[in-house]
Amino acid sequence: MKVVTTGAELKSALTVRAGRRVLVPTMGALHHGHLELVKMARSAAGPDGTVVVSIFVNPIQFDRASDLDAYPRPLESDLAKCLAAGVDVVFAPDVGSMYFPDRSITVTENHLSSGLCGAARPGHFDGVCTVVLKLFLLSGCDAAVFGEKDFQQLAVIRRMVRDLDVPVEIIECPTVREDDGLAMSSRNVRLTPDQRKDAPRIHRSLVEASTLENPAAILAAARTGIESSPMARIDYLSLVDAETLQPVTDLQRPTVLSTAVFYGDVRLIDHVATRHTEPS
Repeated sequence: MKVVTTGAELKSALTVRAGRRVLVPTMGALHHGHLELVKMARSAAGPDGTVVVSIFVNPIQFDRASDLDAYPRPLESDLAKCLAAGVDVVFAPDVGSMYFPDRSITVTENHLSSGLCGAARPGHFDGVCTVVLKLFLLSGCDAAVFGEKDFQQLAVIRRMVRDLDVPVEIIECPTVREDDGLAMSSRNVRLTPDQRKDAPRIHRSLVEASTLENPAAILAAARTGIESSPMARIDYLSLVDAETLQPVTDLQRPTVLSTAVFYGDVRLIDHVATRHTEPS
């Protein structure tokens, strides 16, 4: 496994490798969910292809300095996991090698990113689009694997690829969960024992509410389930169209029930698809 830290080193390392290139963009603190992304990347690349994992805590997608500062960075552990998973190249740059001090270009999506996490975290998806496009260009990848857990991010990236004619296939990996239903996240390690024990209520509440047949009832039930814990504070809770990500008033199209919940200063996101009624 080759570890590189600059764009020039990455391009040099990949020049000598043949076959399909598949990128797995991460911010590190790798867990089993990330390794499922790597597994899908290896399948997509094939035995003669190249799997590239990027590890970069992207500062321009954080809306709170405290969240950026607290984000875990266990690089040595991450590299060991990548090696064991059969990753071919790890790209682990620092901020200085990714962004010029006077950078003045940002990639902006202004429709799919307007609600949900985009409304709660101004500028977040500008940072996501900018870094992802840079990683696509630096790696020259043919495909990239993203987790469905960040479903708004996935939708925004698909739109960026479509609108800018980026020649990269986007591969979606289903959400990977702990045995108790909590979506795997690098932020989970920051939960206290009591918070970690309580956090599965997020998914449980969404699933139970999603079986109802009225949007107002779905939202009310999900809110009640989450807020029945004094430790949980809802950042947002929305029922949106699965394609447009806009709020809905009926269930005649596929919809998604999505939330972000704070436990202390740890922000967790999750979503579930809801039942919908075919229009008559």
